[in-house]
Amino acid sequence: MTPPSAPPRITSILSTPILSDATSIFNQVKIQLCVATFLLFVTSVHSGEVLPADEKKEDDSPRWKLTTGWYHFSDKTNAGDFNLRYNWKEVGNFWIGYYLPEGRSADQFRAGWDSQFTLGPVRIMPSLQVASGDFFGGSFGIETGKDWFIGAGYGRTNLRPYVNLNFDPNDSYTINGGYRWKNGASASVLWVQDVRLNPDQKHLHLVYRTPLPKGRRLTLDALFKTGLVGGNTIHKVGASVTYDWPRYFVRVAYDPHANFAPESMWRFSLGMRF
Repeated sequence: MTPPSAPPRITSILSTPILSDATSIFNQVKIQLCVATFLLFVTSVHSGEVLPADEKKEDDSPRWKLTTGWYHFSDKTNAGDFNLRYNWKEVGNFWIGYYLPEGRSADQFRAGWDSQFTLGPVRIMPSLQVASGDFFGGSFGIETGKDWFIGAGYGRTNLRPYVNLNFDPNDSYTINGGYRWKNGASASVLWVQDVRLNPDQKHLHLVYRTPLPKGRRLTLDALFKTGLVGGNTIHKVGASVTYDWPRYFVRVAYDPHANFAPESMWRFSLGMRF
């Protein structure tokens, strides 16, 4: 679990109309420049298809993953996010990220680590996150089973302001289970419930992943959520679709009342592995 339950909005000290307008325009320009730079970088590299099996070496699998995201809120505001992840196989994944909103929110730098260790029949999955604004958080999960599997986890933060870009409650417990087929496909269920400030907030994910020809993959995630928003209990449905090529991937998601805020959100992500 990575990057609390507050929406990705952090109160800005720039509250006057003139400064707010100037900040909004400046942030829009920054988002557009960052996206343009990323797209230029993507189009400048190879086509992304993996080498044939007889030419590919064991250590050729990509260790870096670069992701850029664009978020559109129902209040007509937007935000961008940029994330770079490195897989140090013996230790885990290290990542850094930058969240860049338009308008009245403040930007935020983030970094983290996550990994998976095997202890007999049990897989142990810890994670840590830090962010500007003195935020600190972490999670701990365990899972067991090969074909059929089941797991549980627990997350905790110091409740400092944080741009929650996994969009599940972070101060929470999780329960998951599912089945993995021999061809690499899997179907799973994930339950996430806040256990600290907002125990009414609950997420249920139904996730299906399947391999496709030429090293491609499709992931479908249906989200069912309930909790208090503005004093009223909501029951909403969201979804995300991810399509992976060997080197690139795209994701489209709709999240009603993202992070249990009044605004709903469309998310568009594009990334590459190298």
